[in-house]
Amino acid sequence: MKEVKHYLAGEYDVIVIGAGHAGCEAALASSRMGMNTLILTMSLDSIVALSCNPNIGGTGKGHLVREIDALGGEMALNIDKSFIQSRMLNTSKGPAVHSLRVQADKKKYHIEMKKVLEDEPNLTLRQGEVIDIFLDNGCVKGVLTRTGAIYNCKAVVIATGTYLKGRVYIGEVDYESGPDGMFPSILLSNSLEKMGFNLRRFKTGTPARVHKDSIDYSKMEIQPGDEEVIPFSFLNMEKKFDVKQVPCYLTYTTPKMHEIIRENLHRSPMYAGDIEGVGPRYCPSIEDKIVRFSDKEQHQIFIEPEGLTTKEMYVQGASSTLPEEIQLEMYKNIIGLENVQFMRSAYAIEYDSIDPTILKRTLEHKELNNLFFAGQVNGSSGYEEAAAQGIIAGINAALNIKGEESFILDRSEAYIGVLIDDLVTKGTNEPYRMMTSRAEYRLTLRQDNADLRLTEKGYKLGLVKKERYEKTLNKKEAIERELKRLKTVQITPTKENNDFLEGLNSTPLKTPSSLHDLIRRPELNYEILKELDKDREDLPREIRLQVETQIKYEGYIKKQMAQIEQFKKLENKKLEEDQDYNEIKGLSNEAKQKLNAIKPDSVGQASRISGVSPSDINVLLIYLEQKRREVGVKKDE
Repeated sequence: MKEVKHYLAGEYDVIVIGAGHAGCEAALASSRMGMNTLILTMSLDSIVALSCNPNIGGTGKGHLVREIDALGGEMALNIDKSFIQSRMLNTSKGPAVHSLRVQADKKKYHIEMKKVLEDEPNLTLRQGEVIDIFLDNGCVKGVLTRTGAIYNCKAVVIATGTYLKGRVYIGEVDYESGPDGMFPSILLSNSLEKMGFNLRRFKTGTPARVHKDSIDYSKMEIQPGDEEVIPFSFLNMEKKFDVKQVPCYLTYTTPKMHEIIRENLHRSPMYAGDIEGVGPRYCPSIEDKIVRFSDKEQHQIFIEPEGLTTKEMYVQGASSTLPEEIQLEMYKNIIGLENVQFMRSAYAIEYDSIDPTILKRTLEHKELNNLFFAGQVNGSSGYEEAAAQGIIAGINAALNIKGEESFILDRSEAYIGVLIDDLVTKGTNEPYRMMTSRAEYRLTLRQDNADLRLTEKGYKLGLVKKERYEKTLNKKEAIERELKRLKTVQITPTKENNDFLEGLNSTPLKTPSSLHDLIRRPELNYEILKELDKDREDLPREIRLQVETQIKYEGYIKKQMAQIEQFKKLENKKLEEDQDYNEIKGLSNEAKQKLNAIKPDSVGQASRISGVSPSDINVLLIYLEQKRREVGVKKDE
């Protein structure tokens, strides 16, 4: 092999390796905070590729998108430009679990994000494969590409997705590859191993893409979008979307399909033992479903369009690693796919990832300064989880270079805080997926109030413009004003008013009641009661939603705020970064081992480490109090 000559290609503040959902948010955040930023990607054609399901959002994930948007990120704005169907999920349940989910035009989503990157003043977009990272005394100094280009820098964000030593599996066939037939990144994995990283193998799978015209939709249940389109970005809340939505379809597997899978399980690399990587529990292959739920005669399958300019359809729920000919046979035994034509086969991809417990909550490596990691390389799954980590990594890379205080969102402030805290504190043995059940303070961390929670933080970071920040402040004031007004509007027990209430199956009044108290009744809501509210203003939908939610869940929210206050007390008890826990008497041996490995930044974080018991936490609290008193005594002397 010929020796490649190295040359200095440029100097930057921040270099981001990878231009997927994590990489783009990281690069945009750092560049918008004034950092001269470079993105290096294996292919300019794979920017924010929707390599698996062509949708953004969903349960738990929609919360992340709204939070990224509130901080000044791009994902929500980009999907608002490129969606082809919009649905709000879980509307029959409480607002804490309402989640927006939209189908994307795959190609347009890529095109729109690429435009944003190309137009960003402090951002350079470059195709190139990074094969090595340069360190000097434990601090990042630059990167090397396969063509010999050296780029010097002050910080690096590694956001390589599923490309690190990517290997695709289809039946007995396996080969080195990134997603969607892209080249894998082999040499960077080797470089990370030389730097001392213990890399792990994870995997993810994707179903076949089939030809739109080969499907019999008459046998399926249509899944239309919502009549009222609710955008993802708060900047678009007042915008009217004139989009002709494209339907999705619901169908089912058949016993015959299950039989074909069972007869050929030995040909699946998952069951033959060829794949060593761990897959996502919450997104199993169709083989996995048939084995794990052997009593079920059918499973749901969703047929989803990949865009307006393609006839490729995504077969959600049927990812597989079986050989191509078996895949085709089993797909033909899905109701409505009897004459199906494949355009792309299903496959699994196995890739390298790091143990995220080696990272701080800023997503910086604990020992290598200014080296950040974001996205699937940290063991997470999903576009939204990746983007959420990306914006935090990009923000902190910029803050480090500026010499300013790090930016951390805790579990009580955002789903982003839950996601990152789970990864770096607890680690993960499988691709991590965000779910509402992971957030213990989910009643206050709703997707509808993400702007109220986080816009000010984005503004202080320089990612949110003043006009938007002021708009959020005006919204807060409008909500408070309306809540106050509703308490003053008294509804008297007249015959007309009581007849109206009884017509809504609500108890008639015996004494005057405020509109505020009437809205608290389960059978009533803000909109219905406008008949009794003669002086009511025509407020925007999002303000009406906030007002009603705050009234109906007032008691629960107060309880949760009290819980958050207790949580904050432990979070505010800080631990030294270089603390040697072997020196603290009373800690169990397991706690000493785990605490020395994770190096938590607070007692709160320590309490969430597996193997650290409540009695260990009490020992830590006593130790901190003793240290505080010792410091006080020294000051007095």
